[in-house]
Amino acid sequence: MCFSPEVSFTAAAVLAPAGAIAMRTAWSADRRYLPLCTLPLLFAAQQFFEGMVWLSDGDPELLRGYSIAYLFFAWLAWPIWIPFSVYWLEPARRQPFYLVAAIAGAVLGAGQFLPYLAHDAWVQTNFLPRAVVYGGKEMVRSIIGEIPTYAIYLTLVILPSLFATDRRVKLFGVLIAAAFSMTYLFFRYAYISVFCFWGAIMSLYLVWTILRHRRDLEGLAAPAA
Repeated sequence: MCFSPEVSFTAAAVLAPAGAIAMRTAWSADRRYLPLCTLPLLFAAQQFFEGMVWLSDGDPELLRGYSIAYLFFAWLAWPIWIPFSVYWLEPARRQPFYLVAAIAGAVLGAGQFLPYLAHDAWVQTNFLPRAVVYGGKEMVRSIIGEIPTYAIYLTLVILPSLFATDRRVKLFGVLIAAAFSMTYLFFRYAYISVFCFWGAIMSLYLVWTILRHRRDLEGLAAPAA
């Protein structure tokens, strides 16, 4: 797999209209799916910023700015938005667990991301021939350690979908878990960039999900022959 500015911009160009279609369909068919169906569009924005990261190599200010924009999604948006999105699709008795997960994601994400806004040196972006490596200091990791930090992060990003009652959403959780597995096995040297890229590709499944859901609803509403 080749990672480059062209790959990032191509992913953004595919995800943006796909996300718009998914959101429009959710709005007209079943608005409970709307938060989840915004994910392809949000991933498109993140991939666009990574494309700009590639292009800003050589300009420290631009590189830092676009890296921070990219890391906003990686650290703050995903651990909040994914459990929040599934929250609306769950029965009332299960919703508190997803609300707690979204709050936990906000605490973890804020602890990791907000210090980047105050400490320039904490963001370190390095380039390999086919990958971007986001490094630097991470506050939560420095307090509780690397393994607990990433274990909590992955729990908040993967399990809400994986344990959803909606079988289609559950399959999305399986796809995100597969994205992590591929990243862990083959791309650990650039785990943030690669995991988010595969997550972006997997989010295209949500477009199919909402289109299929609309068709099912239309089938139920159609009068019997």
